[in-house]
Amino acid sequence: MSLQNTLKALADPIRREILNLLKQGRLSAGDIADHFEVTNASISRHLSVLKDADLIRDTREGKFIYYELNASVLEEIMLWITDLKGDSPC
Repeated sequence: MSLQNTLKALADPIRREILNLLKQGRLSAGDIADHFEVTNASISRHLSVLKDADLIRDTREGKFIYYELNASVLEEIMLWITDLKGDSPC
C-alpha cells in the first residue's frame, strides 16, 4: 500500500461516501450502486480504486461480491494524521 494511492482514493467524494456506507457493515456492489446516481461501471471503478488502496476488501459469495472496510489500513492512516498534527495546540 502506498500513501499516495490511499490519499488519491480518499480524494474523491463518491469514494468517501462508499466508505461511509461500509461503516455500517458489508454491502454488495449493487447495494452500494443503489445509493448513487452514476453508472454501475463508475461504481465498479470506484470500488477498484478503493480496493487497490487497500481501504476495502471483497468476498465473493455465489454470484455476488460483498465489500467491507479494511479497518487496519484506516487505523494506520489515522495514526499518521495524528502524528503529523503533533501535540502542539492549534
